Amino acid sequence: KPLKSSQGIVANSQICVTAEGTKNLAAEPQESGFLRRNKALQVQANANVPEKVVNYMLWLKKQGYAESTIFNRVKIIKYLAKHANIDDPESIKELIAKKDSWSLGRKEIIVECYSNFLLCVGRTWNPPKYKAIEKLPFIPTESEIDYLIAACGNKTGTFLQLLKETGARCGEAWQLEWTDIDTERNTVRITPEKHSNPRILKISQRLKERLLDLPKNSKYVFGGTNLKTTMRLFERSRKLAAAKSKNPRLNKITFHTLRHWKATMEYHRTKDILHVMRLLGHKNIKNTMRYTQLVDFGEQDYTVKVAWTLEESVKLLEAGFQYVCDHQNAKLFRKPK
Repeated sequence: KPLKSSQGIVANSQICVTAEGTKNLAAEPQESGFLRRNKALQVQANANVPEKVVNYMLWLKKQGYAESTIFNRVKIIKYLAKHANIDDPESIKELIAKKDSWSLGRKEIIVECYSNFLLCVGRTWNPPKYKAIEKLPFIPTESEIDYLIAACGNKTGTFLQLLKETGARCGEAWQLEWTDIDTERNTVRITPEKHSNPRILKISQRLKERLLDLPKNSKYVFGGTNLKTTMRLFERSRKLAAAKSKNPRLNKITFHTLRHWKATMEYHRTKDILHVMRLLGHKNIKNTMRYTQLVDFGEQDYTVKVAWTLEESVKLLEAGFQYVCDHQNAKLFRKPK
């Protein structure tokens, strides 16, 4: 019926919610990202997602895999099912072999994932042999990190500052709750991912103030959106910042880069590998040893600051500067550029 006709107008529409229909959103339990993805995948199962992929996801959950691992592996299997015959290992081999745009590391991950899928369905295969070329992670300068933080919005910039100061994984930082912030001691409590250790880490006064200024509309400090959306916003800001500064190195900075940077700087500052191991939450020191060889600071340039008062000294220490010596009633501090 025509929209303007009297018959086409719905007269019994309800614009507002009734008293019985109102909900206290703060009291409602927050659905985890995994459950949302789980439901979405279940809905798609009747459309374009094979039932075997859904069963694989449920199997991973039963085996106790981390949510991030489940999401990534299901994403890979969905891709394989779409572009090859998921039941034919030779078809999967051919697809992987033809993907010249994939790195050896990427191919190794996909082979491992498909092997895991076959284990789920009670089958085996003769997997192709791909071995990733081991590379040392990219370590930006602190000035590059600070420039990028300043180029992002308040929420994303605060999230980046938290990653920079704590070395936490992005998933760990994203799950930070308001009750995890100790405002008296200036610390945050990190709930671990990937079976690592929990830890309590120091943050600066400036970061604490930025965290407390964020909207408190969820029990999570960074609630109100999801990590994937924030990552896309970050990538957009990073691209603009790299173009504006004419520094393509900024495009190589990821959330995880800040973890590498923090570990490298902490080892340089303390020369204590066990301290770095505890900071990162590692259970195996072999995972920490790589940070002893990332950067040669033998001829490193330093930023030097002078403090005349106790308050100035505290601020410099919180900003990562190291005390060097006294000179004419002042204290000299430095940190690598």
